[in-house]
Amino acid sequence: MKKRIYEELIKMSKIGGRAVQKAQEENRQKGLPSVYSKNKRLYYELPDGTITMKNPLPE
Repeated sequence: MKKRIYEELIKMSKIGGRAVQKAQEENRQKGLPSVYSKNKRLYYELPDGTITMKNPLPE
């Protein structure tokens, strides 16, 4: 891979990481869970840091 392309990929990855961190912090401040998927299963990280598979939001 050319150096320039590699540097651009690193730059985009850092931007994406910062965006994720910002969204997670905004969710915590608003009392909303952050939702993740692993092995086709959903996980919810509650504002207090607890991880659960149960949807904490009203249906």
